[in-house]
Amino acid sequence: MPPELGSQGSAVDAPVIIGAGPAGLTAAYQLAKHGVQCEILEADSVVGGISRTAERNGWRFDIGGHRFFTKVQAVEDLWHEILDDDDFLLRPRMSRIFYGGKFYDYPLRAMNALRNLGPVEAVRCVGSYVYARIRPPADTTSFEGWTASRFGWRLYRTFFKTYTEKVWGVPADEIQADWAAQRIKNLSLFKAVLNSMMPKRNQTDITSLIEEFQYPKFGPGMMWETCHAKVEAKGSRVHFDSPVTRIVHTDGLATAVVASGPDGPIELPCSSVISSMPIPLLLKAMDPLPPAEVVEAADKLTFRDFLTVALVVPEADGFPDNWIYVHSPDVELGRVQNFGSWSPYLVKDGRTCLGLEYFVNEGDKLWTMDDEALVELGTTEMARLGLLEPSHVQEGYVVRMPKAYPMYDAGYKDRVELLRAWLADNASNVYPVGRNGMHKYNNQDHSMYTAMLTVENLLGADHDIWAVNVEEEYHEEAAAEGTAAES
Repeated sequence: MPPELGSQGSAVDAPVIIGAGPAGLTAAYQLAKHGVQCEILEADSVVGGISRTAERNGWRFDIGGHRFFTKVQAVEDLWHEILDDDDFLLRPRMSRIFYGGKFYDYPLRAMNALRNLGPVEAVRCVGSYVYARIRPPADTTSFEGWTASRFGWRLYRTFFKTYTEKVWGVPADEIQADWAAQRIKNLSLFKAVLNSMMPKRNQTDITSLIEEFQYPKFGPGMMWETCHAKVEAKGSRVHFDSPVTRIVHTDGLATAVVASGPDGPIELPCSSVISSMPIPLLLKAMDPLPPAEVVEAADKLTFRDFLTVALVVPEADGFPDNWIYVHSPDVELGRVQNFGSWSPYLVKDGRTCLGLEYFVNEGDKLWTMDDEALVELGTTEMARLGLLEPSHVQEGYVVRMPKAYPMYDAGYKDRVELLRAWLADNASNVYPVGRNGMHKYNNQDHSMYTAMLTVENLLGADHDIWAVNVEEEYHEEAAAEGTAAES
């Protein structure tokens, strides 16, 4: 049994946790098992981060969609420790691509895709794939080169380029291959064909091919609302609307965390800090500030933001998919969820709610557009695609989520490494965790796992949490330490 971190209830000995999303609350929950009470600082007014479930007038919205599937047994066990087994639904996975007025299975099923494309284009796509295998792109470090090498240029342009550029807002050759390796993983056209010819229920060796997943019946926020209640029942406290403004450090260690609370400044002495706040903001909050080159590297780490336009429609206007990827370049819409396909508990009898997803930059035209105009835009674009009759829309809501996706642009790895090195030398008791805390496109289970390993490190272990969600083999293999969740 690892040693206790400190005396129960000791604000000095216990870590200060920044962020009440999956990583922060997981850390607090694990610490509570060792009798450690924590102070948790949350900039928002709710828990869950991007894994929250927003609620408007009785409708519940999943922000981005969260499939609960993992190969990390410790995470699986923790899900079922926080929620009762009957709080989970087992849901079928169904996703499709909408392109050129047709639906394509996603992950790509080669026979379906080639049949929809027609015989001439199908032959061209297969030829393009063969050519890419013989003469792969010169640069496979970009998303474009990495994906074209696995699917060929024609399928890449049809099924990956437009959507990916909607997500990131930059040309696909400016996005690093790391993102593709984490999201598409070891799927290729050859393996898609093989999977089509040899169907198996719930194929999980290639993580893009899972066919069913668990889902909390009231959405992923149910997990974190319950976790929050359990953490506070053990004596820890979440301070809402309390963004961190300063992290005081001296002699190589952080000594206090200062936040701007609704009733004035909050200053918490600390023995260590577990931080899921965006790592560039973490470094810029250090007091004294890091050198100019470190601050410059922090400034150059960027994020992509996200908003959902939720349209209430009759149930008949829904679709069986969890979500549909919209690859049509003539609309700004990126993806559409049917919340009723995730859980009947998110919607109301006889009606469902479609979540139209737009990838934006905080402060841009869409982000600043008023809610009524966004509802009108979403309705118009769905009608343009032929996916919805505008007169059927009964209500509309908008949910905005800043800093949803850490940007994998050229140079981001070097910048993150510089920030990590500075922390190691100047505040070695500050531990970044989670998606934004590490500037890694972690799924929910990856984020939780980084927090779990960090707590074990505080108790005397020596895990490399930066190895979580890095190597492709790490995702794909069903080994005890492998992971494969989606969000």
